[in-house]
This record gives sequence, C-alpha cells and structure tokens, in this order.
Amino acid sequence: MIQSPTAAVAPATPLDAGSPLSVAHGPAAEPTGVLARFEDWARRTPQATAVIDRTQIWTYQDLDAAAALVAADLADRVRPGDLVGVCLDRSTALVVTAVALARLGAVYLPLGPRPGERRIQAVTEDLDVACLIGDPAVLPEEHRGGEHALLPLPTGGVNAPATAVAAFADSVRGTRRAPEGALYAVLTSGSTGRPKAVAVAESSLSVALDWYRAETGLAPGDRQSLLIGVAFDPHLLELWAALTSGAALVPAPDDTRWDSHLLTDWWRDSGLTHAVAATPTVEPLLDRPWPQDLKLRHLVVGGDRMRRRPGADVTATVHNAYGPAEATVVTTTHTMRGTDPEAGDPTPPPIGTALPGVTLVVTDDEGRPVARGQEGELRVGGHCLALGYLDPELTARRFTSPPQELALPAIDRLYRTGDRVRMNADGSLDFLGRLDDQVKISGVRIEPVEVEAAFEQDPRVRTAVVTVLRDGSGHGRLVAHVRPADGTAPAAADLLDAVRPWLPEQAVPTAVRIVDGFPLDANGKVDRPALAAQAQAQAPVAPRTATTDDPADATGIATESERLVLTTVRDLLGRPGIRLGDHFTDAGGTSVVAARLLATVERETGVRLRAPELLRSTDLRAFAALLDQRRTPRPEGA
Repeated sequence: MIQSPTAAVAPATPLDAGSPLSVAHGPAAEPTGVLARFEDWARRTPQATAVIDRTQIWTYQDLDAAAALVAADLADRVRPGDLVGVCLDRSTALVVTAVALARLGAVYLPLGPRPGERRIQAVTEDLDVACLIGDPAVLPEEHRGGEHALLPLPTGGVNAPATAVAAFADSVRGTRRAPEGALYAVLTSGSTGRPKAVAVAESSLSVALDWYRAETGLAPGDRQSLLIGVAFDPHLLELWAALTSGAALVPAPDDTRWDSHLLTDWWRDSGLTHAVAATPTVEPLLDRPWPQDLKLRHLVVGGDRMRRRPGADVTATVHNAYGPAEATVVTTTHTMRGTDPEAGDPTPPPIGTALPGVTLVVTDDEGRPVARGQEGELRVGGHCLALGYLDPELTARRFTSPPQELALPAIDRLYRTGDRVRMNADGSLDFLGRLDDQVKISGVRIEPVEVEAAFEQDPRVRTAVVTVLRDGSGHGRLVAHVRPADGTAPAAADLLDAVRPWLPEQAVPTAVRIVDGFPLDANGKVDRPALAAQAQAQAPVAPRTATTDDPADATGIATESERLVLTTVRDLLGRPGIRLGDHFTDAGGTSVVAARLLATVERETGVRLRAPELLRSTDLRAFAALLDQRRTPRPEGA
C-alpha cells in the first residue's frame, strides 16, 4: 500500500554466527470470514447505519436487501469464480456491488469509474471477464454495443452512476480465470506492457481486517472513510473494514482528492472517526497546523514515501503503512502519536513491523537472509499472501520457496517484493528504494516499460524510453523520450492524447521529448540517467501551448499572481516550457499537483482557492485572474 521514506544506508556488516538474521514474524493470526461478518451485523443490527451518502442513510438491512436484488439479477449469467469488472466510483452503488458479488462467489475486479478504453480492452482480451458493471457511457466499445442487463443499483448520491448495467461481450473474453477461492483481483503495472492481475482470497483479506479492527477500535457508531480510488486495492480495506465492524461507511466526494482543505472539511462535516488516505494527499496537512475540531481518531496513510513525522498537534493516531497488492493491502505499519518524543521530527519514519500472520525476510541476491542492519530485498510470507497472479508463470517467478536454511513453520511461499529495505534490531523496516525499474508516482506503482509499450503501439513511434525525474522533495514525474518512426513528425500533444486511453492517470507522462536517438552506456544499453539529465536540462515540449498572438505570453507576465501561478506550476511539474495560456490538466497537472499548487497559493497570498476553481479555469492566466480578484492588499510592514 505504501512505500515509505528513504532512510540513510547503514554500513554493511559481515554475517557471522552471532548476528541475528533479518527475519521477523508478526503475532499469530487465524483467518476468519468477511462476508459472514457483514451478514452477521445485518442480522444483529438491521437498523444500524451502514452507509452515509450525503443526506441519505442506508441501514445494514437496506444494504443487505439491495445486494440481494443485484445478486439475483446476475445469478443466471455470473457463476462462482467468474471475474466481474467493476467500473464504478466510490459510491453506495459500489458498496452494494461488492456485497452482491461476494454473495455470488464471483471475483470483484475493480477497474475504476473511467477506465481507459484501450487498457480495459487489453484486460478483457487477457482475462476471462464475465461482464463489466458500470454506466454504459464509460464502457469500452465492445461492451457498449453488447448485451446489457439493467441493475437495480443506486443512481443518486455521491459519485453515483447515471445508469448501471451489467454489460456482456462474449466475443472479447480472454482465457485466464481467477484461482479457486479468490474474493477479489486487482490490476498492477505489468513489465510486459499489459497490466497484470493478482487474486486475493477472502481469508487473506480477513486477517488484514482483523488487524484493522483491533488496532483502530473501529466499532458500531464509528464512521469510516471510502476515499481511496477504486482501481487501487486499499479501498477494499476501507469498504470491508466498516461493513465487518458494524460501523458506517462514508463515500468521499471526488473533489476531496484534489484539495487538502476540502479533505479536512469533509472529515469534519462527515464526523469521520477513521480514515485511510494516500500519503501525497496527507502531506500538505502536515505542513500547517492540524485542525483541532476533528473527531478523527485513526488515520492510515499509504501509497508513497512518508517524508516526515506528524507534529505534536496532530490529534489522530497516524499509521504509516506499507504493503504491495500481492500481500493484501497492508503488510507492515509504524504507529505515530502527537505525544511521541519524535513527533514533528523532519526525518522519515520507518515502515514498521509485521502485521499479525505476516513473516518478513530480508535476503541477498541469492535469496539468503542477511544480518539485521544490512540492506537486501524484502520477501513476505504468511496469511497475507495473495493466491497469485492470473498468469501461472509470473506467479512461479515472484512467489518462491523459503530459503532452505530457514526454519519457517507453515510458510511455504515468500513473495519477492523487489523493495530494498533494512531490518533494524527491533524487527522494524526502513525502506531504501526499489531494486528494479518500477517506480511510485503519486502513490501508484508504475512499470516504465508499460508506459513505453503504450507509446510504441502508435505507428508514428519507433521507440520510446520513459525516465523518472524527482524534485528536491522526492516527488516523481514521468518523461517520455520518443524516437519517431521514419517519415513521421508527431506532435507531443498528439502522442500524449494517444496513450491516455492505455494508462491510469498517474502513468501518463507530464512531458514528451522527441529525440533522434538514445545515449548508450558502456554495455550498449540505453543510458537512462543520461536521458533524465537531458530532460532536466532542457525545456520539455508542453502538450498544449498558447497561440503566437497571445499578448501576455509574448510581452511577459502581467501580474504578481500570474508570476506566482506560472512559476509554481512550472516548478511542480518540472516543465519550464509551460505558459499562461496552457490549461492545468493539459499541462500535466494531477490531483496531487493541484493540492500542492493550492497550498502554495494560500501560503504565499493568504487566499484559499478550491480545486474546482482551478479545474474550471480556461487556462492558468484565468486562474491567476481569479486569484487577483480574491487578494486583498497587505498592510505595510506585514
């Protein structure tokens, strides 16, 4: 779920007979049930609140009955073990669908509310997906024109679909099915250029949920967020944690992910007691005074490196969580409170110790455990492990047998995370980086080769290489270096438009450089560091530029607000070629960048603008004009 902060590397120490090995076990755990726990709450407390959807309240009885209707409508076409692609946003409709599919024994495959058409086409060509559930308008062409069954899903409330159907398209079904016993499957970035799916059993999710309830005290009367993007597996922790605790689930409006102020307003207005959030979303909150009127008691933070500890004014207990999808959302956590002696420390916290039922092993290149204090690759075993990928060959490569010299009772598999870590004397882990080319962008694991493959599907592209540039605070962005096919002269904007349907938002590069060739290293391979250095030194091509008769861009910046907005956006995106005539999202702006821009504007001017005002502005100049309207002159000497 989260890749935590990079820590300083300690000197390697030789392994000798007296050195404790980098092996650690979480407390004992036994798998329980997930669906059965929800059904038990529905029987025991039918009138308790299950979902708070703005002003509409769904009781456990309401939710149970709605799921039963959807399950009945699907029962003739969806069998136990079938993969069902879910193209819904965080909404009551999503919650009803998750319960209905669990009741059918079908495998929930979350694809997000606006899946890229080419990406979903690749998924349905590879996987045996029985149907897609969502608004017909967002489904790929083969499913828009196929057979539709209207589903009785809620179409009102937060992020609700206008219409919800089960869309069948037998002509595009792939062959790979989920392994027996899977509750859900999620897509992760694939090194082959196509997304890969990993399947997780109900028993594995139950262990994570049991930990969450025990650690946070989530119980009837509490309110749990549903905030994480649906294409990413942590939303399953949120969804089922509430439903298996007798608590209420609160879907988040979409604009909360763009604006940290809106996020805390939503926490306050919703009376949330428990929340899960992506690290980049929470980071701006730690740079200003913590709101003191929140009911929030526990905040689980994940998806990216945490660069500092929460301050002494943070009233919620913050859990820095780490875990790949292959190990069921969360594997280790480090708990922080405002009363800790280290509160406010600007150094990164560790990613913590093993959850119940989790075994951690840090190994060398040969798979042998290293001594504590030495760095190595993290391997994970125990109840948390996924069943595997829907590709058996890939499963065999990444889920391996434990080292022979280790006695690990009941552990027959270890997942190779590819993460470089160091285990401390107390069994906690420091995250040191990746061992391969995989990177984290805005909390999402990205294989650069998948992005490269998306570009190379275009006949105008001969070869593409993707590099990662990071700013001074460690935030990463992707830059694509494209060598055009002979006889073509594609524009950067056109290439970006062509790859968007293939990729999730976080994997779309912020810039494209058209190049004649690639520098090579001593081994004859593409010298990626040299390419990244070129991109850093040169102004990348903007996806859309202002017109040549644009007076403000031709003669210079007209107001201080324009200067602030333009320089901040250029700095955040690392793209000096951006101009005032560019639209924020066309220039590569994302929800994380928007949150940082808004935070900078407020810090420098005292004016608090909202994400929708940024997104509705025709270009950066219009946004700066809005800032000018809101600014009030500061007294002399202020």
